[in-house]
Amino acid sequence: MNKSSTLLVHYDKGTPAVAKEIKEALEGNDVEAKVDAMKKAVMLLLNGETIPQLFITIIRYVLPSEDHTIQKLLLLYLELIEKTDSKGKVLPEMILICQNLRNNLMHPNEYIRGVTLRFLCRLKETEIVEPLTPSVLQNLEHRHPFVRRNAILAVMSIYKLPNGEQLFVDAPEMIEKALSTEQDPSAKRNAFLMLFTCAEERAVNYLLSNVDKVSDWNESLQMVVLELIRSVCKTKPAEKGKYIKIIISLLSATSSAVIYECAGTLVSLSSAPTAIRAAANTYCQLLLSQSDNNVKLILLDRLSELKSSHRDIMVELIIDVLRVLSSPNLDIRRKTLDIALDLITHHNINEVVQMLKKEVVKTQSGELEKNGEYRQMLIQAIHACAVKFPEVASTVVHLLMDFLGDSNVASALDVISFVREIIETNPNAASETTFSTPTVVQGALTSGNLRALLLTGDFFLGAVVACTLTKLVLRLEEVQSSKTEVNKTVTQALLIMVSMLQLGQSPASPHPIDNDSYERIVLCIKLLCHRNDEMKKIWLESCRQSFVKMISEKQLREMDELKAKTQTTHAQPDDLIDFFHLKSRKGMSQLELEDQVQDDLKRATGEFTKDENDANKLNRILQLTGFSDPVYAEAYVTVHHYDIALEVTVINRTKETLQNLCLELATMGDLKLVERPQNYSLAPAKSMQIKANIKVSSTETGVIFGNIVYETSNVMERNVVVLNDIHIDIMDYISPAVCSDVAFRTMWAEFEWENKVAVNTKIENEREFLDHIIKSTNMKCLTGPSELEGECGFLAANLYAKSVFGEDALVNVSIEKQTDGALSGYIRIRSKTQGIALSLGDKITLKQKGSS
Repeated sequence: MNKSSTLLVHYDKGTPAVAKEIKEALEGNDVEAKVDAMKKAVMLLLNGETIPQLFITIIRYVLPSEDHTIQKLLLLYLELIEKTDSKGKVLPEMILICQNLRNNLMHPNEYIRGVTLRFLCRLKETEIVEPLTPSVLQNLEHRHPFVRRNAILAVMSIYKLPNGEQLFVDAPEMIEKALSTEQDPSAKRNAFLMLFTCAEERAVNYLLSNVDKVSDWNESLQMVVLELIRSVCKTKPAEKGKYIKIIISLLSATSSAVIYECAGTLVSLSSAPTAIRAAANTYCQLLLSQSDNNVKLILLDRLSELKSSHRDIMVELIIDVLRVLSSPNLDIRRKTLDIALDLITHHNINEVVQMLKKEVVKTQSGELEKNGEYRQMLIQAIHACAVKFPEVASTVVHLLMDFLGDSNVASALDVISFVREIIETNPNAASETTFSTPTVVQGALTSGNLRALLLTGDFFLGAVVACTLTKLVLRLEEVQSSKTEVNKTVTQALLIMVSMLQLGQSPASPHPIDNDSYERIVLCIKLLCHRNDEMKKIWLESCRQSFVKMISEKQLREMDELKAKTQTTHAQPDDLIDFFHLKSRKGMSQLELEDQVQDDLKRATGEFTKDENDANKLNRILQLTGFSDPVYAEAYVTVHHYDIALEVTVINRTKETLQNLCLELATMGDLKLVERPQNYSLAPAKSMQIKANIKVSSTETGVIFGNIVYETSNVMERNVVVLNDIHIDIMDYISPAVCSDVAFRTMWAEFEWENKVAVNTKIENEREFLDHIIKSTNMKCLTGPSELEGECGFLAANLYAKSVFGEDALVNVSIEKQTDGALSGYIRIRSKTQGIALSLGDKITLKQKGSS
């Protein structure tokens, strides 16, 4: 709100407009030709050309024009040209435009007045603005609101200049008077903004004297009110009680933007259950009322933040959150399920599962796009619910079993995994005695689905059937005392297995049986013909123990992830403890009482003292210049999702004042500077901080480089100090994440960008090398510990991470120990975008040798 925005327009300089042609067009009487000439002049200025020879021509032939388009282009031209010399003094010829500006400010046309006032907001030269102040003040009482609202902004901009308070001594008082009588919503908003920026106490007094009217104010004015409340409460936290009442009243506003800002302000100011509940309810209502998917995703992010810090309150709203599943967008549905699964308790599990079952049934009714993926997400959610709360497993097993033959293989695999895990973890629940009489429909096939699939040549399925029959026979032998019955069953099983082998070798088969399936079926036949206790133990006990171990490791991983999410805070021994019950409650509302309790709890648990470690702060400081340079500079770099903030400390080590000192930065990669560099003056042996913001648009290693340019009074030439490069690490953008094996394989097959890095390391232990890669890349190892056990000389593992931009990073590590003890192999990286694949590859190449 306080910064001017810059529009960069591309201009082809291949055929530059000749200054002479522009000058001739400006001197003529053709209005359209003048407009085109002014546009060309503005474009040249935007591209760095100075064209000083046009200034006098424009003053003579363009200033007197009454055409609105020409006047607008003239103001753009005046905004772009240099108005000061190398020493910062206003150029003498600039005085020529002051009279024209004064005339425009008194012009009978309100448009001319308004655009001229808007132009004054961009002037930083006090010498040009000073003669115009009386005319600006007169426009505060103009009949047209367009003029008044721009006059207020002009007063605010002039008042904020270095000597602005001397030009407008009583500006806040005049604006406050105008605010009390103003009826135009935009002008009223600008007046309140001026008081908020330049005289905060007056803005606060006006707000508190009109508390009952705030809910009736215009949307733009209400937004400024919320910004004022945030600012005041930050400096005076003890007074936030009276402002929270205003925020609560604005929650019933008609504007969705105001309601959203209210909820965010409420969360930032108060941790009282009443306030958090009101904010969460607001977010849920907006989720259902807004149709834009991006808005829904932002609201879900806000709810996710509330879930991490106020889970008990969010548990009450789980059903409201699940209503967002009505949106057809898969990203919204996925994020909704992720939030809901963390809010499940014994009290709401039945209601949640019932709602998820209804959603599963809906996916069967129509062939909507991506219905299969949504069904898979629901099955995974139900699986997670049943694992946490086994009592609901029996209510969903029968429904999910219908999807064993789902066309979406991933959904069928999830159902199988779910049933296997439930059977293992809850044996008393999938045990049931049933009896049914098969009914044959006239004309229907008598062969079942299993036999039909076998006849189509699915011999992998045949091998699985052979293994299953073998295990069933071995279990029957343990419980059946009659050897005759056992031998009869063995004979039937052998007949089925031999028949499958004959089918695989028959010319009538769609294709011959593969070697792996053939060997597996033959192994089952040999086992049934030569049964012994050792083989029984391997097939019936060892296999099951491996599965049990896998389930246990999965549960341990989930517990570790849950612990990692839980933030532990500690209070210092000498921290102050306030006793709530001994405090005065006079004049305090219920919300203020709750808020005080929460503050005391946070203070007691040390949550207010969670400052970043000083050592970590020091690690983020980068030296940009040498100690012997006339200007010393160092930067404190903060990376926060899409933004990189640079706080550059500059120290003048000379005995002269440095003038027009400018920090010039440039970027390489997907980094963009947000604002233009500004000029500063720096006294001898003094220091200053210059802040620069950079936007990040993708996960790619970037470089920030630049110079510090300055002038001294003795030497008119500009001096340049070249800065050290700042390398932005990809590790700041990615974080460890978890996905299923099926999802990993699916993404691995889909992603087109691959970077293959050869293993080149002095580390000789396979597991040690894997741990080093995991630590260096900040990724999560999806391969379980049991799968990495043993010393066989080989190791293969999958790693996974997600970036802040939602990009997936997949890594496969495959290494082998050579006879000389060295490790060899490859690290393969796959991603959807080129940047993350290349950047991760460079990082691994740099780090894999074991360097820190």
